[in-house]
Amino acid sequence: MKSTNISRKKRLRNILFVSFSICTLLIIRIGFVQFVQGSELQSMAYVQQTLNRKINPKRGTIYDSTGKNVLSVSASVETISINPGNIKKEDKEKVAKAMSEIFSLDYETVLKKVNKNSSIETIVKKVEKEQTDKLRVWMDENNIISGINIDEDTKRYYPYANLASNVIGFTGSDNQGLEGIESKYDDILKGETGKILKLTDATGTDLGNEGEDYIVAIDGDDIILSIDMTVQSIAEKYLEQACIDNECTDGGNIIIANPKTGDILALANYPGYDLNNPYKINKQDLEYVWDTLSSGDKSQALQQMWRNKAISDTYEPGSTFKVVTSSAALEEGITDTDNSGEFCCTGSINIAGTRIKCWRHYRPHGSESLRQALMNSCNPVFIGLRTKSWNRKIL
Repeated sequence: MKSTNISRKKRLRNILFVSFSICTLLIIRIGFVQFVQGSELQSMAYVQQTLNRKINPKRGTIYDSTGKNVLSVSASVETISINPGNIKKEDKEKVAKAMSEIFSLDYETVLKKVNKNSSIETIVKKVEKEQTDKLRVWMDENNIISGINIDEDTKRYYPYANLASNVIGFTGSDNQGLEGIESKYDDILKGETGKILKLTDATGTDLGNEGEDYIVAIDGDDIILSIDMTVQSIAEKYLEQACIDNECTDGGNIIIANPKTGDILALANYPGYDLNNPYKINKQDLEYVWDTLSSGDKSQALQQMWRNKAISDTYEPGSTFKVVTSSAALEEGITDTDNSGEFCCTGSINIAGTRIKCWRHYRPHGSESLRQALMNSCNPVFIGLRTKSWNRKIL
């Protein structure tokens, strides 16, 4: 009898010890989760229970100097995304098949996204409303009301395709400016992104309208250029003709400015490229070998095509600078326009051991005034005038 009581007490003591040990371990675990892992787990729960979808703003329009001709504009399109956890298991293959057919996508790729263990996956960006309407009809017919998101988006269009392509530039898939005006004034044009913040429970089920926060996107500001579309069109037309006629393999450019204000009315480059398809190379010889080029060579060719040579490349001013030299000499009173016989072209002139020739060195111009030297674009006269100006400055 006594032995039985001792045995019972021993078992009870053991049970109490085990219970106390388990409680102690649970308290330690709860403390560890609460104080050590608390912030990390809270962050993970927030990510799991919130669906954050961006709403792209409408990018500002780019106009020519008249404010009427649109050079770059954003049009409304739509982007399709999914919340894999909100699509029923028995509907996943059906959803993947429908989306791959409607938007001409690879079925296996779409199915992989539908089966992912993630909060949101983008299926296709910037599609026309005609296509997304087909998806809406299919969803209604198949009674699928959750897990598929159709959000408003914008897509950049260039009505005149090649016109002023190296000036305007283009945007990327996320509407960010990549080249030209689109890149330079991206902060003005892009606007502010909005978002839809939707709360879900642990299973991914929507909590209803009360769990949704909608932040409106703010559209970008418009820009008016000094470029005149008519002048630009004419400049590009005759530049192309001149480059073809004279076999200018490196292309060419024209800058037309208003002399009274300095406004650039036209800035033409040849060859240009299609702004609506900026990754299509504009040279036939490169097109033939494009697939054989390395990624580095392709990138270099595209950068060369997009480059605005009129402002990024360096050029010798040549005879155009004779106007500056003449103006400075007249302003300083070093000479006058019609002092007959003041200058003499002998065909060439020696400067610091280098002989610089006149373009008509084989039949020199002889005696000339400043006006005649300008008319003849005579190098020796303007080199002599520059030397004369320098000597006077020293004296």
